Amino acid sequence: MRTLTNFIFLFVFTMSFAQSKYKSILNDIDKNKETYSDIAQQIWSFAEMGYQEEKSSKLLQKTLEQEGFQIEVGVAEIPTAFVASFGSGSPVIAILGEYDALPGLSQKAVPYKVSNNGKAGHACGHHLFGSASAAAAIAIKNYLLKEGKSGTVKFYGCPAEEGGSGKVYMTRAGLFDNVDVALHWHADNKNAASIRPALANKSAKFRFYGVSAHAAGAPEKGRSALDAVEAMNTMVNMMREHVTESTRIHYVITRGGEAPNVVPDFAEVYYYARHRTRDEVTNVFDRIVDAAKGAALGTGTEMDYEMIGGTHELLFNDVLQPMVHKNLESIGGYTYTEEEKAFAQKIAESLGEPLNTQFVEGVAPYDESSKAGGSTDVGDVSFAVPTAGLRAATWVPGTPAHSWQAVAAGGTNIGNKGMIIAAKTIALTGMQLIDNPKIIKAAQDDFMQKRGKDFEYNPMLGDRKPALDYRN
Repeated sequence: MRTLTNFIFLFVFTMSFAQSKYKSILNDIDKNKETYSDIAQQIWSFAEMGYQEEKSSKLLQKTLEQEGFQIEVGVAEIPTAFVASFGSGSPVIAILGEYDALPGLSQKAVPYKVSNNGKAGHACGHHLFGSASAAAAIAIKNYLLKEGKSGTVKFYGCPAEEGGSGKVYMTRAGLFDNVDVALHWHADNKNAASIRPALANKSAKFRFYGVSAHAAGAPEKGRSALDAVEAMNTMVNMMREHVTESTRIHYVITRGGEAPNVVPDFAEVYYYARHRTRDEVTNVFDRIVDAAKGAALGTGTEMDYEMIGGTHELLFNDVLQPMVHKNLESIGGYTYTEEEKAFAQKIAESLGEPLNTQFVEGVAPYDESSKAGGSTDVGDVSFAVPTAGLRAATWVPGTPAHSWQAVAAGGTNIGNKGMIIAAKTIALTGMQLIDNPKIIKAAQDDFMQKRGKDFEYNPMLGDRKPALDYRN
């Protein structure tokens, strides 16, 4: 089945890409690359964290509104979330865009570590993500107008991907219910569109309430909330020996007291639990909750917790993903200027790796055996609608996400060049889908087979309201 499907779509792709109507639209993206790069770099400079992306969201809204899109703001009870729509009728193509930064990763666009005197930085490239996706949506809009086609393109302004699960609330609100296909991309250190799994995830802040007292004068009257946090962490760390190999557990102590000579009456620890299946994540998370309960009991404190985020694993589509890969190959990579190469060489040295630009100038081979790494709220979208994506070389090869090196490269033309590759690949895919409804039908058939006819969507974060203050 997969071989036949890929053959059909390779044939469609070969015939379609040869038509100049696609090339002229893609050329328009190149012609406007300075505009899109300026938008991306403005968002890079804003560096707004999850659910705080007011300027970033408004800039993208303004960009799309000026292109004739109808804007619906504050969707899913999230002030910085929006949907920008153009066209009418089927097919409905959704393009996902992100724009939140990460805390504590302020960095200048230089090849050595130095703060940009801010609270956050775009260490996951979401400034490029949102801008390139907007460029792709505009390109598809122009194609609909030029060809007089029926169809709708929707740009989804998705806040707080980094732990805030923005797309989960958008999925829960039914915003993808009438969409035929969803397309997305992400910043990376290479150009690739292989099947790349993502881990399901549940996160929560555990809060302990004790009794303050003078730590030396009357310690017997105190009940330390910090002791409870440390006891919980000790139990969870011992639990690591007794979970499945692919389980991931992370935490940070966000509040631990104010002074050593005061028994802390409040402490807080922020936990993530991940696994490649949502059922196992739920099992591990429940055990973490039990550890918190035991810690409170043993230290004479009280405990409660707040669910912050929760995402499904990614459901891959064997029709759409090879198509995106072929399109990325047709777009190809890019080359560094001498100045960019010198910058990249210094970044590579900071990583302790030789500079290899093979998959900057080209595209990594299609791979169906990649291991899951992080988590993404795109996972929930992928259980609502057939979904496919790619990764573009916006960072120096070897750069890990969530690093100062990623922030630095994302603030330069290296990031801008990779962003244009992504915009053109998504635009090409969207135009082809509009022209070939049989592809959409096959993608939907694959989607329904994988998801199962009896599937019921249950968000990992339950029915809680959006955690708008989770970065405070």
